[in-house]
Amino acid sequence: MNIRRLAVVGLASLALVGCSTVTGGDNASNSASNGDSSGVNPKDVLIIAQNSDVKTLDPHNASERPAERVNRNVYSRLFDRTPDNEIVPEIVTDYEQVNETTWRFKLRDDVKFSNGDPLTAKDVEYSLTRVSTDESLLEQSRWAQISKVTALDDYEVEIVTDGPMPTLLNLLSKSGGDILPSRYIEENGLEAFIQSPIGSGPYQIVSWERDSRVVLEPNPEYYGEPASWRQVIVRAIPESSTRTSELTTGGVDIITDVPPIEWDRVEGSGEARLIHGESSRTMLMIVRMTEGTVTADPKVREAIDLAVDEQEIIDALLPGGVAVPTRTRAPQGVFGGHPDLYGSYLADMDRAKALVQEVGGGDPIPLKLTAPRGRYPMDAEVAELVTAMLSEAGFEVELEILEGGAFSDVYGNKTNEELLLIALADAMLDASYSLNHYQKDRAEGQTDYFNPEVEDLMHQGNRTFDEAERERIYHRVQEIVAEERPHIPMFQLNATYGVAADIEWTPTFDEAMVFDDVKVVE
Repeated sequence: MNIRRLAVVGLASLALVGCSTVTGGDNASNSASNGDSSGVNPKDVLIIAQNSDVKTLDPHNASERPAERVNRNVYSRLFDRTPDNEIVPEIVTDYEQVNETTWRFKLRDDVKFSNGDPLTAKDVEYSLTRVSTDESLLEQSRWAQISKVTALDDYEVEIVTDGPMPTLLNLLSKSGGDILPSRYIEENGLEAFIQSPIGSGPYQIVSWERDSRVVLEPNPEYYGEPASWRQVIVRAIPESSTRTSELTTGGVDIITDVPPIEWDRVEGSGEARLIHGESSRTMLMIVRMTEGTVTADPKVREAIDLAVDEQEIIDALLPGGVAVPTRTRAPQGVFGGHPDLYGSYLADMDRAKALVQEVGGGDPIPLKLTAPRGRYPMDAEVAELVTAMLSEAGFEVELEILEGGAFSDVYGNKTNEELLLIALADAMLDASYSLNHYQKDRAEGQTDYFNPEVEDLMHQGNRTFDEAERERIYHRVQEIVAEERPHIPMFQLNATYGVAADIEWTPTFDEAMVFDDVKVVE
């Protein structure tokens, strides 16, 4: 197949939808509304530009990396991860597993929220009960195996799980495990907290201008080493070329998601360099299997999978080791990933055409593909090439490309139609996290996938401490869903950042960013 067939994308309907609403929290300050960073000392102010804005300041309802980069520096969790991905205590001083379902944790007694309130076991009880029981929260389904959280005294908490839970510590170290100030929320209300968040991490949010920036400053009540930066500004710049220009002209210190077409400009600027890091992020298409949709037909899903040539997309748009084809949502590098499905793809245009002909009876099969622009490297271009491939196979594709918050809304609200292009990461570094998408409660309203065998396998895998058995179970789940295709995985993406010449920083596999790990070159 020739890449020149991209021209046929003009036959698809391309809609560009953006979001321009700007609001600020009650504690918004002037520092968030300024269009530049003039008047600040670049040695003590860190400016980061990422591809989209924080969608919400509620850490239990934010499952996206842009929010996690902020939240990880604002809140404390029971556990943390080292740069080598080792799980270590954060505000826990000691813990024990009492039995297969009961764990007890002792907390530091010197942790305070930024308003001066002490962090106690009551705050842990409130936070983990909320995230594990409130079904309106995006994080809830991943925490549902927690049955009960109880404050035993001021600084000891007990967690009881629904059956053995081998991934509990993984879970407590990831997004959603953020500890909220229960007393403040009880007195002021949850909405007031979300508008003016209070955490116990090294930084506090002082302002948020939607679709523009979040401004953070040191938390004076932080129990650990004082924060390294007088101020951190996290800007939202969806357009990759604009992010690159800001970096190469000294407007920002770090940019995320640098696509290959910008690499030479960064490296040749003399002002910045590229840093490549491994990532658990997998680019895939979410496929709606709801009864009555065209993609409920397994032959249609197979035709889509066969029509898309992942290696051709990589060669055309993501060369230089940026991406590797894969047929599984569980990425290479996490526990339980299936090695036989990594580095593999099924492209077969002739077979795809035959299936479309069989199902459509000679008529094109209509599909809608929704994709982001500027959220991941070359995402809109990938969507255009996928559209061209599907069109060649005989599909009639309506391509909708959304900017920033508009795309987040479609994904978060589960209003996607037949296909949604997205790149998902594994925050727990365990296949159970990725494969959770194939359980009935998690899939409902988005893919509407349900397979009783997968449901039973996941129940078993999530409740055994036998690692060999867990791995066997998760491999089997991946084999099943690779054939049934509620997701059509495409490739695993590495992460590429642009970093100013006077900045030192090493990215991590989970794509988190601890601000105090960023240093100025002396």
